[in-house]
Amino acid sequence: MFRALKASHLTAGLIVVLVGYTSSVAIIFQAIAAVDATQEQAASWMMALGLGMGLTTLVLSLGSRMPVLTAWSTPGAALLATGLDGIPLSEAVGAFLFSGTLLVVTGASGWFERLARLIPDHLANALLAGILFPFGLSAFQALASDTVLVGAMALSYLLGRLMMPRYAIPVALFVGVLIAAATGQFGSAGALDLSLSTPVFVMPSFNWSVLLGIGLPLYVVTMCSQNIPGVVTLRAAGYAPPVSFALIVTGLASVLLAPFGGYAFNLAAITAAICAGPEADEDPRTRYLAAVIAGLIYCLVGLGGAAVIAVFLLAPPALVAAIAGLALLGTIATSLSRALAVADTRESGLVTFMIALSGVGFGGIGAPFWALIIGYAVYHILAQKTD
Repeated sequence: MFRALKASHLTAGLIVVLVGYTSSVAIIFQAIAAVDATQEQAASWMMALGLGMGLTTLVLSLGSRMPVLTAWSTPGAALLATGLDGIPLSEAVGAFLFSGTLLVVTGASGWFERLARLIPDHLANALLAGILFPFGLSAFQALASDTVLVGAMALSYLLGRLMMPRYAIPVALFVGVLIAAATGQFGSAGALDLSLSTPVFVMPSFNWSVLLGIGLPLYVVTMCSQNIPGVVTLRAAGYAPPVSFALIVTGLASVLLAPFGGYAFNLAAITAAICAGPEADEDPRTRYLAAVIAGLIYCLVGLGGAAVIAVFLLAPPALVAAIAGLALLGTIATSLSRALAVADTRESGLVTFMIALSGVGFGGIGAPFWALIIGYAVYHILAQKTD
């Protein structure tokens, strides 16, 4: 297996972890603060989340030979940050256990996998394009905040595409790091404590109002806003992911790690697209190695807890935005092309893309879910015209 490792696998894995942490770790800190966790408990949360993502990614990617990435539930963290105020940590852990159990039951029943197969390919690609488009756009928006850094990265990417396509992203990242370091844009690492974290167990307690008010919504937003886009991402890249098995694995990880702060795990979409695209590897059969690298880095980061997470926050925002956008350009272009390729289904694909891009949500459920629902309705309504 490791004989097939390429530099692009290593770069893609590093970008996955960099983007994964820098994009939403602040929300995790807010959720931790909402339950008045001690510093030791906060470090335990970050350790559990890192190890949970790393181990589940390794199990699923090695088991399926597909780039199956997992992530913590970002909308779930936002829910916790606003909903856990005044709730004892033990009862919050009970809600995490309840949500994880629901994920396991969902995977074991197989109904979600059957439902996922009903999504037309053009809608899946439209949804993926809508989810990823802001990340591609952010790379160009970053030109305004740091023209030299982002411009040099973009130029090196273009030259790399011309001269050595496989290494275009590693070259762009290398150039970006060099310029950021030379211009002093990295934060100071002098105060970092790189000691290993230790797990802190919290005995769960169960309160029906908390289970229904926190645990059930946590399950719903994780399924609708995270797992559906995660399945769609892999399908759009040409893979048939083990959906039910993935739900069982992430659900079990949520149950086992909940007492230590691992509140919810799910299939990743944005970071999975980085590993599932051609920039990670021209050969789809070995792209899973990029996910394996990401899983190993997640585990290492998790062992360092919150202190190591701070290392990722030292990177300048423009560098993170640029490398994420450049890494996803190919996937965005392919998804948009497939979504709009057939005239008869073009409008439903465009509606799905635009709703996903808009970020609009209802009932606490994010845009990806509603993009699929509304896009699917438009698809069937317009299908009557062609019958």
